[in-house]
Amino acid sequence: MPRIEKGVKLDFKDVLLRPRRSTLKSRSEVELTRKYHFRNSGQEYTGIPIIAANMDTVGTFEMALALNKHTCFTTIHKHYSLQEWMDFAANNPSVLTNVAVSSGIGQQDLDKLSQILQNIAEIKYICLDVANGYSEHFVEFVKQVRNLFPNHTIMAGNVVTGEMVEELILAGADIIKVGIGPGSVCTTRKKTGVGYPQLSAVLECMDAAHGLGGHIISDGGCTCPGDICKAFGAGADFVMLGGMLSGHDQCGGEIVVKPNGKKVKQFYGMSSETAMNKHHGGVAEYRASEGKTVEVPYRGDVEFTILDVLGGLRSACTYTGASKLKELPIRTTFVRVTQQTNEIFKMMEIDN
Repeated sequence: MPRIEKGVKLDFKDVLLRPRRSTLKSRSEVELTRKYHFRNSGQEYTGIPIIAANMDTVGTFEMALALNKHTCFTTIHKHYSLQEWMDFAANNPSVLTNVAVSSGIGQQDLDKLSQILQNIAEIKYICLDVANGYSEHFVEFVKQVRNLFPNHTIMAGNVVTGEMVEELILAGADIIKVGIGPGSVCTTRKKTGVGYPQLSAVLECMDAAHGLGGHIISDGGCTCPGDICKAFGAGADFVMLGGMLSGHDQCGGEIVVKPNGKKVKQFYGMSSETAMNKHHGGVAEYRASEGKTVEVPYRGDVEFTILDVLGGLRSACTYTGASKLKELPIRTTFVRVTQQTNEIFKMMEIDN
């Protein structure tokens, strides 16, 4: 019988971080670098745990180069060829510690993944990415990849509930991607009615993962630096960004000049009709498109956006008295709200 789960589930927009007494004199004192030991691979990670999503307009080699300057991470989209990977690796060996190879769960995906990892030994991260991480086939695929690559760190998802986080970790994944439907160009909630408010998903999945020595990525739903701060405050080990990194020089796609002179770049979900036409020859008749295509304002170099994000994160730590990003969940108390910001001058805002 259908039932309603008791208890309120919250999104980033439903809360604010409560400030707390701090001994920090400056934002510059905050340490954003995290160090993790991964449960199944045994690998160690050190860096600022912000990740560019494996979308073909965002998870590019160019984005990886830009984010690596700040020790941030990029899950490279799965549509680069083996030769393109080899050329990139040969010219940028120092970046390979902060990238993952992305893969679907078909046999061709596995063959390509194996070729890339066999030819580029320096890559230690795999991102197994499906829209619906609840299928038995996906769990079996994670087990298969773990057996083939016992020393690689595996990211897998997406899911939004603790029991599935536990199952994927026990199947061999190290880091679970959490989020169904919160993305800016995802239409899963409209097309299927399926989803879970992202803040609650992070809180519940974090608890499940950490109980087994695993880790999670909050994937989707961040619209501004403050949302990233809330995701880390809720216990996310990594935060993955798509829309917030779109529209930059490092993104895929050409700059288009509109009749009014405004510059834009195309951004779309990987389950959109645009993506399926581009990579699969169209939308299969048994499924619906679960993503949309938008034009986002051209935003120049991603460097400025990254600095803005890191600055906001340091500031959140000072407001809450966390000297390290590691301490932010300990210092976090969420306050439920009905309004985030004063929007009276929203229509008059000047883009800088």
